[in-house]
Amino acid sequence: MAATEYLTEEEPMTQTPLHYLTIGQASTRIARGELSPVDLVEACLERIDTLEPTHHAFITLTADLARVQARQAEAELRAGSYRGPLHGIPIAHKDLFLTKGIRTTAHSRLLQDWVPDEDAVAVELLRQAGAISLGKTSCHEFAFGTPGDDEAFPPARNPWNVDYMPGSSSSGSGTAVASGMVMAATGTDTGGSVRHPAAACGIVGLKPTYGRISLQGVIPLAPSMDHVGPMTRNVADNALLLQVLCGSQPDDFSARIGQPVQGLRVGVPASFIAAVEHTPEVVQAFNVAQDVLRALGMHLIEIDPPGLASSFETGNLIIAYEAHQYHAANLLHSPEKLGGPLKIRLARGAALSRADYEMALAEASDLRAIYRTLFGGQVDLVISPGREAPAETMAHLRSNPTGKRGVTNRIYSLTGNPAITLPMGFSRDGLPLALQIAAGHEQEALLYQAAAAYENACPWSQRHPA
Repeated sequence: MAATEYLTEEEPMTQTPLHYLTIGQASTRIARGELSPVDLVEACLERIDTLEPTHHAFITLTADLARVQARQAEAELRAGSYRGPLHGIPIAHKDLFLTKGIRTTAHSRLLQDWVPDEDAVAVELLRQAGAISLGKTSCHEFAFGTPGDDEAFPPARNPWNVDYMPGSSSSGSGTAVASGMVMAATGTDTGGSVRHPAAACGIVGLKPTYGRISLQGVIPLAPSMDHVGPMTRNVADNALLLQVLCGSQPDDFSARIGQPVQGLRVGVPASFIAAVEHTPEVVQAFNVAQDVLRALGMHLIEIDPPGLASSFETGNLIIAYEAHQYHAANLLHSPEKLGGPLKIRLARGAALSRADYEMALAEASDLRAIYRTLFGGQVDLVISPGREAPAETMAHLRSNPTGKRGVTNRIYSLTGNPAITLPMGFSRDGLPLALQIAAGHEQEALLYQAAAAYENACPWSQRHPA
């Protein structure tokens, strides 16, 4: 089946509303004086006002502060002071990122009234670049719980159909970006929580190389696997956000976008993918995606790295153990302030021994070595479906909170390799499907090159929720 058979009629660019402009489009107009940051922020706030009652993307909305910052950005631009492509761009932050003077809740009763006195490094870097935060987005409690009846705040909903879930922990960020409430958002990814909601919401999410982006000022889940990552509606915008989030960085992450991809060697762990239960629609779309990559001139190579079958449980064990270490005091002193699903998951960590944990760390180290060798000579990239199935209903998620999701995502959480998910089509019910591409350590520019080439050939990102 041809990739274009999945597409609906594309929206004419001339009719694109302000809230669905790309960052590239908006920043070009802002730099030319054709678009005011004030108008752009107001368009996004109007979108939030319309959708938030059903989508629940935000915990804390900072509309008044955003308007002040938009007027400041407009004044700076009139004075000839242009900070770069994020100047005047509306964004949001996952509510694990500390924000000075603005409450940071981690979607938990434990912190529902906490107002930090400092910003996370990532928040400060984006502010310095001129980005305007519209608020703090919903997430799973402390990035580890799941939606439950005793939640402190309503869970985010999938913008393509609000009866469905929007992915895992960075759920509100995925919903906000996909629905046009903001043009980009920050997320965190420990076991797939940038890539998973990006896949479920039909946007682009990157887990960069471990350590690329500072975690200072971000509430931890499992420090040995935690990552900060950008969430955007297309690949080029993602590179712009990563450039800022990395701070002083000699790499130009956008430099290779648009360059030819002929000859790139793409590994396909076919036997591992086959062993993971995928829906027929995902399998079909992934087969089409492989055909597209071949048509672009990439060479697909079947690979079978050892250690993949156990990677999901290895990652889960490390996360559970480290999460319990962080929350042990909270469980002891304030258990009533933690949600039921979170306490169930933390209980698993409490039952693990130090020996269990060290064995899992050793397995993770072995997997890192395997992928270091793989990317060192055999392949340039590795692909897989970004998610096993379209998003399930919220009712199904509540009834099965510990279901096996994001199996292929977990590999790169362990190895620390950069990995990106981007739209790969849509199910027959109109829910997004996703492709995951991974690369060697610190090869984000290569990752963006390949992802942008695929995106250009199959412009799923031009399709938005109604």
